[in-house]
Amino acid sequence: MTHTVHPYSHRLGILRDWKSRWFSPKGKYQENLRGDILIRKYLEKKMKGFYVADIEIERSEKAVRVIMSSSRPGMIIGRQGDGSEKLRLELKKLLEKHKLLNPKVELKLDIKEIKSPESNAAIVAQMVVEGLEKRMPFRRVAKSTMEKVMANRDVLGVRVFLAGRLGGATMSRTEDRKLGRIPLQTFRADVDYCSTKANMPYGSIGVKVWVYRGDIFEKDAQIQKQ
Repeated sequence: MTHTVHPYSHRLGILRDWKSRWFSPKGKYQENLRGDILIRKYLEKKMKGFYVADIEIERSEKAVRVIMSSSRPGMIIGRQGDGSEKLRLELKKLLEKHKLLNPKVELKLDIKEIKSPESNAAIVAQMVVEGLEKRMPFRRVAKSTMEKVMANRDVLGVRVFLAGRLGGATMSRTEDRKLGRIPLQTFRADVDYCSTKANMPYGSIGVKVWVYRGDIFEKDAQIQKQ
């Protein structure tokens, strides 16, 4: 029997870094973990449609730093930066309400731009979800999204998997499409993965996306770190 492993955790410490980076003193681990989950849930709900790919959290004794990656940073930041400041204050208020943030600890919010959105699995998955929620035919959504992704020169392979009541059918079924190659077992293969769901009037449709961006060798990894 095969054992399916999450492509992100499969490469942790090799190509990927942890999304939450902090060391907890004794008795603070549960509190910090609850804070991380709360921040992620709030931002995912609030930033729907802003193409947010990643939420990373770093903690130190004096500060909590939230790093958000998006292909539409201008929409989040606002004209004079008032959008990001408002969002930071909302996050601070939320954490203080649940008693998960010390008043002496500063909360920082950084917004990073993603230069190549078509090579990011989370953004591609959001594109598919957007198309499905607009009631477009699921096969056309999958096909057009994959063609758009493969047009990007950074991408060598893409796979889109849909599951649920596709096209409003009474019985749920699956649709699996693939272009190029997706080497899931190769550690050096830079495979980006995302799973999400589209909320339809007749139920949820699960969306999974794999994007293969080529192999990363040791010398390339060192160049990236520099």
